[in-house]
Amino acid sequence: MTMSNPLRYRMAIALLALVAALVALYLFLWKAGLTGPLTCTANRGCETAMNSQWGWFLGVDVALIGAIGYILILGAAIWGLHPDRAQSAAPTLALLALIVPAVLFTIRLKYAEWGILGTFCPWCFESTVTIALCLILALLDYRRVRVG
Repeated sequence: MTMSNPLRYRMAIALLALVAALVALYLFLWKAGLTGPLTCTANRGCETAMNSQWGWFLGVDVALIGAIGYILILGAAIWGLHPDRAQSAAPTLALLALIVPAVLFTIRLKYAEWGILGTFCPWCFESTVTIALCLILALLDYRRVRVG
């Protein structure tokens, strides 16, 4: 019988956050005019969502907020991968402190995208799925460290 890696949840969060940070950075660079055309759907849902008032929060581009947020989540997950912190709740609590507000922010953005703008951005959807998975994994990790 083999024991599973106790850090598997944090590893998965780190990988998900890395991919999502790269996507958010791509969207930010597009919005800043530093890349070519945006790869999106034929209905231009990405452009509609990103160029709307909902593409900004307190004067800051939401893609930049996402990139910074995912980089912070990545950093917290990597910090929690040190073997000395395997059973510590501190990295998991740090992850939850970053992920829970991100989930709430994402709900706000999804409401605006789907309910108000009536559009669909696959890149935004990727972030929605990613942050939901990160929340589930962080909660599973919290259960692991609480039981252990």
